[in-house]
Amino acid sequence: MNLEADPFFTALAHPLRLRALMLLEQEGELCVCELTHALGVSQPMISRHLAQLRQWGIVSDRRQGLWVYYRLQDALPEWARQVLAATALGVAAQSPYADDRAALTTMVNRPGAACCA
Repeated sequence: MNLEADPFFTALAHPLRLRALMLLEQEGELCVCELTHALGVSQPMISRHLAQLRQWGIVSDRRQGLWVYYRLQDALPEWARQVLAATALGVAAQSPYADDRAALTTMVNRPGAACCA
């Protein structure tokens, strides 16, 4: 994969995309419903940002029934993975990133049960 630095850092520059990427870095794979819950935003808003991340090749998605799950792109270059990992480690205890993870843990009906209803 040939990810260019400009779109990668443009993605990180938007607070909502950065928060979503930090959750994906820490959790691995999340359903859109989990992201909307954790980030406190509407489904159309997070879906628009996830679509941008997918176009840039930073995340990939998969469908399972009615649900759409996102994860970091498997082919993401090592330099980009290192940036995300270091950023996640550095901001893990800071707000809003710690708050996002805490909100995620309080979500009832997480995937495996009927989410996104």
